[in-house]
This record gives sequence, structure tokens and C-alpha cells, in this order.
Amino acid sequence: MLKPRPTATRELVNLDGVWKFAVEGTVGETPWTGPLDTPLEAAVPASYNDLFTDSAIRDHVGWVWYQRQVRVPRGWEGDRAILRVDAATHRGRVYVDGALVAEHIGGYTPFEADITDHIRPGQEFRLTIGVNNELTNTTIPPGRITVSQDGRRTQTYLHDFYNYAGLARSVWLYSVPAVHIADITVVTGLDGTTGTVDYEVTTSMTAPVRVRVLDPSGDEVAVSDGASGTLRIEDVTPWRPGAAHLYDLVAEVMDAGDVVDTYAQPFGVRTVEVRGAQFLINGEPFYFTGFGKHEDTPVRGKGHDDAYLVHDFQLMEWAGANSFRTSHYPYAEEVLDFADRHGIVVIDETAAVGLNLAVEGGLTGAPVRPTFSPDTINDDTRAAHAQAIRELIARDKNHPSVVMWCIANEPSSNEEGAREYFEPLLELTRKLDPTRPVCYAAVMFATSDNDRIADLFDVLCINRYYGWYIATGDLATAERYLEGDLRGWAAKFGKPIIMSEYGADTLQGLHSVWDQPWTEEYQAAYLAAYHRTFDRIEEVVGEHIWNFADFQTSNGIHRVDGNRKGVFTRDRRPKAAARALRARWRGLDGRKPSSGA
Repeated sequence: MLKPRPTATRELVNLDGVWKFAVEGTVGETPWTGPLDTPLEAAVPASYNDLFTDSAIRDHVGWVWYQRQVRVPRGWEGDRAILRVDAATHRGRVYVDGALVAEHIGGYTPFEADITDHIRPGQEFRLTIGVNNELTNTTIPPGRITVSQDGRRTQTYLHDFYNYAGLARSVWLYSVPAVHIADITVVTGLDGTTGTVDYEVTTSMTAPVRVRVLDPSGDEVAVSDGASGTLRIEDVTPWRPGAAHLYDLVAEVMDAGDVVDTYAQPFGVRTVEVRGAQFLINGEPFYFTGFGKHEDTPVRGKGHDDAYLVHDFQLMEWAGANSFRTSHYPYAEEVLDFADRHGIVVIDETAAVGLNLAVEGGLTGAPVRPTFSPDTINDDTRAAHAQAIRELIARDKNHPSVVMWCIANEPSSNEEGAREYFEPLLELTRKLDPTRPVCYAAVMFATSDNDRIADLFDVLCINRYYGWYIATGDLATAERYLEGDLRGWAAKFGKPIIMSEYGADTLQGLHSVWDQPWTEEYQAAYLAAYHRTFDRIEEVVGEHIWNFADFQTSNGIHRVDGNRKGVFTRDRRPKAAARALRARWRGLDGRKPSSGA
């Protein structure tokens, strides 16, 4: 799916701003059939939960409604008009003057509708978008809805971050010619100093296609005719971590020598490979340093914000991070565009978090249910999971920053039924993109002895919290446990290992001379113990701390105003551990520290 861009043949209108807003039950049963009768307004993009002071809105389960008037540019006569919603968490319905034009399930990937037949250039239309935040056992991520005796509906879920909902990303209206470019796929390789570019251009109707490659200065470095083929860039400058270099693949639909549609797809020439226990980018071993992150800021919730985007990348650069994981859902595409331009490496993850009912039992004390069964995570769940993978790869396949797909976080990979659930999903991922490695992030309960799916994947991503949830406050024991655990995975599978989560909750300003959990000193000492262990194990090729910044979670006595494992506070102030990381990471330049470093 192509990201909307203005070109010589396309125009783009951003529909962000303040929209009318209403909660289901406060307006009529068909609110899309007329103007919303509501005093409320909500910002787009933003999650709606923290915008209002009414807890009934924050805790609402079900549909909410957004509405605004949109004027179509009068010069669009003869073009197709496309409406795009970058994300509606977790289900969206779009109405144009009362007509349903699009419906989508999945809260973190975009969807579109051709509304040409419903609008007229130069005139206004009423745009209504319904958003539903409900999660069930057949959604990704999963959840469960209960109804109390007084009729209140409550959403429970198994992911440890707040279930923010609404229109958290932009809404667009854009034009395309009747015959237009519908999709572009770019796959790159390196042949000595020459870059190879396999491309495929899909058009709305059969038409001649011309393709040109431009370097950053706008000079043409390769050209070809045809909707698919291979281009060669002599003396290519590869895209490298920390040294981004982007080309544009300019696709043009031709008619009697005239260009009727044009679209420029940025790309970088680079290769990714797993060889033995090494992760290679452009044939060179790469060591991941960075974070698990979240799209989470005060007031906005999961609403995308360009100011936080820039500042977060500045803080990662300051700390010496070269990578991050999009835990636990696809991030806004603007984030990946920024990573492309600045040479930051990304592990791109689906929203498949919470596929683990053992965690539910541990948190609630309820009897543990089997994760994989007809009544829990089942074939319908897997179908939704497969669609999430399709949409993730369709959106992000051309980003050079994306070097690996992560198809689940902390699934119950040690339970019966895990292999039957995941093997078809892994096959689908490799069919859709055979060029990138695939991983999942393993939960504490899954060990090298009992995990049922690790052999299927290319890289072992391990989440561990020795010294926090296990051996709390005892870092000597934690370090011993960690080393034994990692050596077990290394000996059995011989694959690259990334420590994809490790961390300790920390209150900024809390200090102690002892190893006291929650203090800034303990967080720094905890991370140092893990780093000593990584440096002793050859198969470890990366370290992603949990988390970049504190973030909001659901209500629960095990959390105090959210998860505090960030090395930065929620408003991005550094804790002591941030400076310790800076001392370790800066200067590594993607190389693994030597033993004892």
C-alpha cells in the first residue's frame, strides 16, 4: 500500500484537526445519517481517552463517532478521490454523507476507500468515522468483555499497556488519475560496488510504465521500461545503520509519450542476512543497541506527534542507540520514514501481543485456561493474525530501516498448540517477504527446554526479567540465572540472540546506597549485570532495553501510574541509567563489545 504523497499528478489534503465527537449511546442509533448532535470535540490525531475529564468516556467500551465537513478541491474533476485513514483503533467504519464506504478491523494499519462516486469536486461532504475499541479472543490483540450486574461493559486485555483508542493517526483525502500507480515493491541487493534493484509496479489498469532511479541530488542513475524488472546502480552508496542514503524509484504511467501518473518511492540499497549466529547488514556483522518503545505520550495517548518523533530520535542518538522494536504494534509510517532518513534500524512488529493466557492466570489468580483451544486463541484468531501480517508487510516492505519482522510478542510458545498456530503464520510471512528474517519475542515461561517453535525462526528474541520479577533485588543471582538461560538457547539452536526486553521499574529521584529496587541506582546496576552477561556470550547480537520511556498501562495495583521501566520518564527526562547507557553504547558503531567491556 503506497503512502499518499503529492506529486505532479496527485494532490493531497490533510484532514487533521478538531472534529465533532460523540460516544455511542449519547447520540442516535445511526449518527452517520446527519450532523452529530454533540457539544464535544476531539483532536485528530490523538487517542480520545485522556482528552476529556469524564471517566465514562475514558473507560467507554464500544463505538465512538468523529465527524467533520470536507471540501473537495474543485480541480479534481476527472480524477479519482481516495479517502485514507492511517489507523482506527481497533475497528473503523467510514461514512460519506450517510453512505458506508469502508470498514476495517485492526487498529494500527491504514485502510482506504475510493469515494469518487459519492462526492463532487468543489463541494463539501459530511465525513463520519466510527471507531470501536472492543477486543475479543478473535482479535489481534485479544481481550475479553464482561458485563456487570448494573449493565456496565468492561474491557479486559492481556497486554501491559493502556488500550488507547480512536483516530490516533492522520486522515487524508487525495486524488489519483483514472489510470494510476496502485503499488510498488522494491527489493535490493549488492553485487560488489553495484546495487541491484528488483522492482514491480502495479497499475489500476494495464498501461505502459517507465521507471527511473534518482540519487539524492536528483541525478538519474538508472532507467528501465516495463512494470517489472531489475535495475543496476553503478558505484552505489548503500544504506547503512547510522549512515542513511536514499534513492527515489520514480514510476511513471505513460500514454502516447505523456506522463499520466507519477509516484516517487524512496528506498535504500542494503542486504540483510542471518549466517550462523551472526546478523549481517550489507554482509557485515551488526550488533543491535536500543529499546523497546511505545507510541505513548501525555494527553495524546497513542496519537502521533511529530515533535515527540523528532525528540525521541534525538534522545536515542544521544544515548548511542542504533535500533528499536515497534513494540507491540506497527508504528505510524512517519516513524519508519524518519528511521529510513536517519539510519536507525527497526524490528517491525505486529499487534499480536497477549497470546498467552498463563499471564492472565498469574495476574488475576484465576484458573489458567489453555491459550490455544477452540474457545480461546483459535483458527479465527489466527486468521486475524494472518491479516495483520499481510497488512504490516504491504505497508512497510519498502523501508530499508526495517530489517526483521516480529510476528508476536510473548506468546505462549511453550504450550501445546503453539506450533500448529504459528507454523502457518511463519510460512505466510516468508512467502510475502523472503528477504527479511523473522522472529518472535519469547516470554519468561518459555525456555530452551520447553519452547515449541524457536527452531522455526531465524533469530531468537528473548524477554527476561531476572533481578526484577525473579530474584528481585539480588543481582548476583539474577546474573547467574541469565547466563545459564542464554547459554541454553545458544547451545540448542546456534542462532543469533537478541535480548529484546530486560529492565527494572524505576522512580526518578528515588536513590539508595544499597541494591534497592525502584531506585535509579538499582536500574543502572541491573542493566550493567545484563551487559556483562551479554559480552560473555558470542551468540548475543543485540540488546533492547525495556523501555525507552515510561508509559501508561491499565488499572492495577502492580503498576503505579503506568510502567516505570523507562530509562526516560514519560515526559522524556533522563534517569541515571540513560547516562550509563550512553557511556556503553556511544562509539560501538554496531559492533559487539569485547568480553568484559
